[in-house]
This record gives sequence, C-alpha cells and structure tokens, in this order.
Amino acid sequence: MEAVLVLEDGTILKGKGFGAEKEVFGELVFTTVMAGYVEVLTDPSYKGQIVMMTYPLEGNYGVKKDWFESDGIKAEGFVVREVTSKALDDFLKEYDIPGIQDIDTRFLTRKIRDKGVVKSCLKVAEEISDDEISELLERVRKYKDISDIDLVPLVSTKEPKTYKVENPKARCVLIDCGVKLNIIRSLVKRNCEVIQVPYNTKYDEILEYNPDFVLISNGPGDPARLKEVIETVKKLIGEIPITGICLGNQLLALAFGGETYKMKFGHRGGNQPVKNLETEKVYITSQNHGFAVKEESLPDDVEVSFINLNDMTVEGIRHKDLPIFSVQFHPEARPGPHDTMFLFDEMIKLKDRK
Repeated sequence: MEAVLVLEDGTILKGKGFGAEKEVFGELVFTTVMAGYVEVLTDPSYKGQIVMMTYPLEGNYGVKKDWFESDGIKAEGFVVREVTSKALDDFLKEYDIPGIQDIDTRFLTRKIRDKGVVKSCLKVAEEISDDEISELLERVRKYKDISDIDLVPLVSTKEPKTYKVENPKARCVLIDCGVKLNIIRSLVKRNCEVIQVPYNTKYDEILEYNPDFVLISNGPGDPARLKEVIETVKKLIGEIPITGICLGNQLLALAFGGETYKMKFGHRGGNQPVKNLETEKVYITSQNHGFAVKEESLPDDVEVSFINLNDMTVEGIRHKDLPIFSVQFHPEARPGPHDTMFLFDEMIKLKDRK
C-alpha cells in the first residue's frame, strides 16, 4: 500500500502504508521512547495527534492486551521508520488506524524541534495521486488547531466505575480526563479503592462518594478548554485533599488562578530529567504533554515543586498550606522508568491531612 504524510507547511513525505486504509488529520508529534509502542498508541493523551516514534524499529516484541493504557488505540495515526512485525500491522488494522513507514523520521523530528508541532494528514491507500495530495494539503491547512478541539469528552468514561479492594487504605475519586490504566493499577496495587468518574462530574457528586482524596487525571488537548473541570476543582480546594497528574497538574494550576501555555514541541518520551526543588534529588521520568504551567502566574500560596532540567519548565506544584500537590510527569510510567512510583504512596498519605 502507498502512504503519504502531508504537513501544513507544504512538506510531503511518501512512504509505505500499514494498518488501516484511510485518511486522518491531527497534530504531528514525536516521542523519544525506545520501547512501549503499545502503551503509546493506547494512551488517551494522544487523542487528536498523529504520533511519530524517533526509535527506528517498531514491533519487535509483538502486542499484548496487558500493555494497554485504555480500551484501544487512541492516537489518530502512527509514523515509524520501519515496522518489524505483522502483529503491529494487525493491531492498527483492528482499531482502524493508519500507519506510514519507510520515511525519514529523523528529518521530521528535527523539523518539529526547529519549527514546532504541525497540523498534518496521513493517508494510506492502494494508490494516491498528486491531485489527491494537493487536496489534502488544502484541507490540512484548514483543519482546526488542537486548542480548538474538545478531546476530553471523547476519551473520558461515560459512567462511574469502582475498583474495589479488600480493607482499603484509602478511597480516591479519580476525575477521568483520559486516564491511563496504569494510574488506576498503581493505586489499586497499594490497596487504594478508586472511583473513576466522568470529567464533568459535579462537585457535590464527588463529595457524595466520601473520598479521602481526589485525583485529576492526564488527558488530551488544551487544559483551558475544560471550564467545567476547573470550576469543580476550584470548589474542591480547601474541602478535600487533591492531587493531579499531567493534564491534572495544569487544571489544578488553572483552578488556583494560574495560566498555561502551549509548548513549541512539548515533552514526549521516557528520559526526561526532573528535579525535586525541596530535596534536590533528580529523577528520570516519562512524559507526554504539549502544554505547561506558567510559573510566574501562580499565586503566592502555591509553589513549584519540580522543574524539568532540560528547559526549566514547571513539572509539579504544591500548595504551601493545604494538602494539595500535582506533577506534570507520569509516575505510573509503563514500561518505565519507575523512579517516581513513590508518589502514589504520597497521594494515599494525603488522607491523613483530610
């Protein structure tokens, strides 16, 4: 099959298609992880995006459902240098997702690093004419920016779900903005009962569950679009311990009155160094975000707890008096690194300050 990747700046790359025969539009981003392509594809935070792997060989170890971070592939499309197994091809076909291989992913990565993320179109078909490519370029230039698309409703749970444990240490209400399953697994493993609720669950409904703490999950898109969540979190501040991961960190900052901004090309990979400003310890973390918190916008009673050592951006915040903290990186990272798994223990300890 033929495949073409069309960027809004006019760049056109032709390659070999795999996965589903179809066309998709989305923001083209890259991730530097060397393993974990199943986890990447099924991560709800990639909704609305076409994901490119910088590691050149994908598919070496097959596909297992145990590795899923959701109920299926959430990325819009997949861009790789070379597919090495039929299992990965079949995986994309099963979820109707197109992929392109045999293109220069290093060139594309450098372009995104220099120019920033770009709107793009990926098409896979038996034949693709020059006229079709010209039409795709026109359409991709008219396609909405990711900040203009409501993505969280597409990946959040529709109904509450409860993950029960015997003799729970704590009960967490998880506001699901596109949660990765390993966040839930990490809490349940620590004997914490988790109640997963839709992103637009109201303040009083959350309190009716009598949680020990509330966790705001990761998810796709621009945090500033989630007005309902921000208002709910505002009401919860001071009423109950709160924590957040990734998008949850940004939403908490917005609820405090802070601001967020879109990054040039974001942080996506499993090798991002962050520094704990209190202990001065450095951890290697997994990250997947295209927006960040403006440090100077935070109120006086909220402080930065972690920073990224590559670009000094905010990687975590905490309230100086209230039992509230959040991180921008992913402590639950699969397949790794696991440096910051201890943060789930810190979340559970929040109940002691309820």
